[in-house]
Parts: sequence; C-alpha cells; structure tokens
Amino acid sequence: MGDEQILVVEDNARNMTLVRDVLHATGYRTLEASTGRQAVLLAAQHGPALVLMDIRLPDIDGTEALRLLRADERTASIPVLAVTAEAMAGDRERLLAAGFDGYLSKPIDLDALLVAVRLHHPGASAIPGTNS
Repeated sequence: MGDEQILVVEDNARNMTLVRDVLHATGYRTLEASTGRQAVLLAAQHGPALVLMDIRLPDIDGTEALRLLRADERTASIPVLAVTAEAMAGDRERLLAAGFDGYLSKPIDLDALLVAVRLHHPGASAIPGTNS
C-alpha cells in the first residue's frame, strides 16, 4: 500500500517542511510523524519503503523507535536512515551499529538527502524526474 512512501519522522516543523517539500518536488510521497511512537504506528499501518528518523524526539528517541520497528515483522525490513544534529566523533558509527541503514547529519544537505533516499528507496530510480 505505502510501498513508494517515505516516512519522515521529525519533531521540528521547519525541518519537516523542508524535507517534505524537497521529497515532494522530486516525486516522492511522504507520511509524517513528529514522535517515535507515532512513527512506529504509521510504519506498521502503511509499510513505507523508507523511514527518515530523527534521533531526538519528544517521547522515545529514534534509536528506541528503530528497535521497535526491527522487532515487528511488518516493519523489520524497512530501511531506516538516522537524521541527527549529533555530529560528535563516533556518532555515525554508533548509529550504524544500532542498526540504522544510513546516516544524515543536520543541517540537512539536500543533495546528500536525495542521494541517500535514492540509494535506500527500492523504487527510487523509477520515480524522481520520470513519468514511468
């Protein structure tokens, strides 16, 4: 059902709008969640092709939300990219070791965002910039 959708998990409205607008402009459809728990529920309901997960969220953090996604057979295989302002040495490695499929740092580089989405979104090569 949601196989072409990207679930964007972000509690900052400005960041959410930026990511959503860039994804929509390049042909992707999005779902939006502002908390980790909401992300887990939406992923189970809609089965998106990819999740962009903020790490610092108001209820459970992105790492805990990832753990819950991986524990559910409906969402276990969905690629999840960490999106974080945490840029300390070792943060990228720590998040990848936690099970994230990729890492994007904030402020978000829009070119890097689109490259990462195309790399991890199963149908990406057929979506942006084409009518096929």
